[in-house]
Amino acid sequence: MIKRTFVIGLMSMLMLAPVAKAQQDTVLRLSLEQAQEYARNHNVTVANASLDVQKAELAKWETISTMLPQVKASFDYQNMCGYEMVFGQPPAQMHIAMNPTGSFGITASVALTGQQIVGALMKRLAVQMTEISKLQNVQTINSNVKNSYVSILVMEQTTGLLDSSLANMERLASQTQSAVNAGAAEQTDADKLAVQVATIRSSINSTKLALQMLYNSMLLQLGADVNSRLELTTTLDQIVSVDNAAQLLQQKFNIENNYSYQLLQQNEQLAKDQITLTYASFAPVLSAFYQYSAKTYFGKDEGMNMTPPNMVGFSVSLPLWQTGTRILQLKQAQINLQETQNSKKQAEDGLLVQYKQLCNNLITALEEYQIQTQNITVTDRVFSSIAEKYKFGRASSLEVTNASTDMITAQNKYIQSVMNVVSAQVALEDLMNNNK
Repeated sequence: MIKRTFVIGLMSMLMLAPVAKAQQDTVLRLSLEQAQEYARNHNVTVANASLDVQKAELAKWETISTMLPQVKASFDYQNMCGYEMVFGQPPAQMHIAMNPTGSFGITASVALTGQQIVGALMKRLAVQMTEISKLQNVQTINSNVKNSYVSILVMEQTTGLLDSSLANMERLASQTQSAVNAGAAEQTDADKLAVQVATIRSSINSTKLALQMLYNSMLLQLGADVNSRLELTTTLDQIVSVDNAAQLLQQKFNIENNYSYQLLQQNEQLAKDQITLTYASFAPVLSAFYQYSAKTYFGKDEGMNMTPPNMVGFSVSLPLWQTGTRILQLKQAQINLQETQNSKKQAEDGLLVQYKQLCNNLITALEEYQIQTQNITVTDRVFSSIAEKYKFGRASSLEVTNASTDMITAQNKYIQSVMNVVSAQVALEDLMNNNK
């Protein structure tokens, strides 16, 4: 009885587990724009990039704080444990008690150098570079989400096309097997169609597994709970637009908008600031301070207080000679600037060449997409024609199998052409910083 109760309870738990899990899963219904926004708000890479900006900002203010007055306070207490100073010989001796003393002091000082000023400017430049890197990360996330979004839609469309092909082949295989049973067809014809049906089913299963992997990958890119369920609301036709691609090709490439080029510009400015920083080492160092001191005697007799309560000071120091070290550092900084400018020029030429190549890639992808769009229509029409002829014995099972294979091949080429258009368009948008 106990064993039976345990088995029934275990079966109830197993039956209720999927229901409980389904209730916990979150459904995310996202358009492409919503998916990109969700990723910008939740993706770990973007979050870390924002933290890097905060760190760079704090480092800038840390440098600035070194140029501000530094204030410190001090307190000390001294007790000679009853010791007395004795002057002279008996009987003419003088005793001076060494009473306990306490002193309190506040010192405010400031030191300013040219290197500190230039260093603060360089830290501000570092903040700008970190912000550009963050924007670059956001751009990458937008592109990755768009590619994943389209890949899922394409894979779902592939599954739909394969399901349609499977239904057609199953119908023909069933009709052929019926004809075999009636003695009107050969068993080899039915076997050929049965193999084709099994092949299509295998392709469908592989496609569904790949589709699930794409969904999981997109959840990671979004930064969403891995148990969430995605529902994509934007259609493939709304994303793959020949008109939008054509408009993109007509836009002028402004290299100043490219994030990689902006980082190169910042690196060049950083190299220039490094030269300025080296020059600043020749500048004088200015420093000033103010000190307040108060000394108190704990006892009956007040001792001699030689500590002034207020004191100010000012100094200027000028470096004169360091065995040529600063001159060598200056020459190294100048060479580094020249190398940076050469690299920037080379990268600029590379970006212009890349722009032309990406335009050609998009044009080629659009042409292939239009060809494969026509091809999938033709192969579908051919398969329908041969299938109709096969019903009346005017086409062989081999022709049906070949037509089915041609149709599936055309479907795969069409799907690949769609992906090529989206990939080429996204790459060009990234280069032009037009992926909004």
